[in-house]
Amino acid sequence: MNTTRPTGDVATAIALLSGATLLGGVALALRSPKAPTDPRETTLRAARRLNRAAGALAASVVVDSAIEHYRGSFHNKAMVTPLVTASLSLLASLHGTGDRRYGAHVVRDIIYAGAALTGVIGTGFHLYNISRKPGGFGWQNLFYSAPLGAPAAISLSGMLGFLSERLRDNPPGATPTILGFAAGRVIGAMTSLGLIGTIGEVGLLHFRGAYHNPAMYLPVTMPPVAALLLGASAVGATGKRRTMTRWWLRFTALLGFAGSGFHAIGVSRNMGGWRNWSQNLIDGPPIPAPPSFTGLALAGLAALGLLEDHPDD
Repeated sequence: MNTTRPTGDVATAIALLSGATLLGGVALALRSPKAPTDPRETTLRAARRLNRAAGALAASVVVDSAIEHYRGSFHNKAMVTPLVTASLSLLASLHGTGDRRYGAHVVRDIIYAGAALTGVIGTGFHLYNISRKPGGFGWQNLFYSAPLGAPAAISLSGMLGFLSERLRDNPPGATPTILGFAAGRVIGAMTSLGLIGTIGEVGLLHFRGAYHNPAMYLPVTMPPVAALLLGASAVGATGKRRTMTRWWLRFTALLGFAGSGFHAIGVSRNMGGWRNWSQNLIDGPPIPAPPSFTGLALAGLAALGLLEDHPDD
């Protein structure tokens, strides 16, 4: 297998493209759809919020995949696939965030379904990558081989986007449902599970780093509470304000951006700092990974809005 990395010009191009994509994801995450003046539009507002959440996740994935697969020299041509599908998911999410029409968009549906499928297949590839190494699923390989959580993130982006299109399929003013269940409950439960999975991946990698910085405990303590609060909201009584859950999700969203800042500091502390960026971005802590918490927190806020606006009990 050829382990020679692409040229410095390719590294620079990937860095510039990744930076622009991440900034686009941040802008999408910070953009708040205007509150509807017509109460019948609350479902559409939630759908656009889900588009925004899917886009934030997609931006995180495309940059992280670009860096990690560049490190692997793109030795398997399939390693380009998540970059393409995540980029398309981001574009679809930008389009959906600005779309004020009811009714699912067939192109967005196809893109989101493709992103979800790509994540499932990618997880299979990563599992195979770990299993064929000496020692199999031992700690060493789980720490340093292909990360299992990365492909799952693009699946989450696709699923959140797909759910946003299902919301748009509901008639204006009707209580929104997905597969016959209250939409807020479905989205809240799925987002809660997504948070738990993301916490597991972060916990594994921060354990690898021996939690040498006390701030490394934040992504394994704050998001679990958000997941529990959101899960309780999804199965509990609806139609009431859940102020604590809402604020905890907002803090979790901010934690995603703060995590990128901490990771940037970690990169700067490696030998050569940012002067040796082409090496340290690859081998240092992944800067684009933490905003996956931001995307999931935004989805949780959309679910809370649906639970409050459309009680089913």
